[in-house]
Amino acid sequence: MTGRFITVEGGDGAGKTTQAERLASWLGEHGRTVVRTREPGGTDLGLRIRDIVLHERGHVAPRAEALLYAADRAHHVETVVRPAVARGAIVLQDRYIDSSVAYQGVARGLGAEHIRSVSDWATDGLTPDLTVLLDLDVTVGRARVAAARGDTFDRLESEAAAFHEAVRRAFLDMAAAEPERFLVVDAAADADTVQTAIRAAVAPLVGIDAA
Repeated sequence: MTGRFITVEGGDGAGKTTQAERLASWLGEHGRTVVRTREPGGTDLGLRIRDIVLHERGHVAPRAEALLYAADRAHHVETVVRPAVARGAIVLQDRYIDSSVAYQGVARGLGAEHIRSVSDWATDGLTPDLTVLLDLDVTVGRARVAAARGDTFDRLESEAAAFHEAVRRAFLDMAAAEPERFLVVDAAADADTVQTAIRAAVAPLVGIDAA
């Protein structure tokens, strides 16, 4: 069976992990082998990088931040993603290059094309078969994070609303530019409605009857 690489993107609080885990369970019920992973943090090395980029106290230079994400991505793709796809698994991943383009390229002002170029080099051009973008109002997303974690935000979640608005717009712009790769879902809808929309897009990609 042909392996697939599916990524889930969106702002903080959009429900990426919840929806990805539900999708993974559904795929497993249909006999598909699923590898659930994330960026950063999908490997032991990635966990150490994740701790730096999300929890380091004090200032982290934006270019250093971007390169740390790229380093994590290079190692993760080589050791986890490509091998899994090669053996026929469905890799279902929270965040990928689009997140770096949105957060570091656009919101940090480093330049979307610069960040995409570095990430494309780091991954040797690996592109997802499908990217699910969970779109959500920034205020709603922040409220969800606060409700779940009691106002405990990581470095990126702590950025001002304007930063997160820029991230949201960047994601939507990328989706508009690549409609053949992106599925945009309104993450404000109830969880079952969101999951139904995702399954409908994934089913033909992996040879499953979504009915």
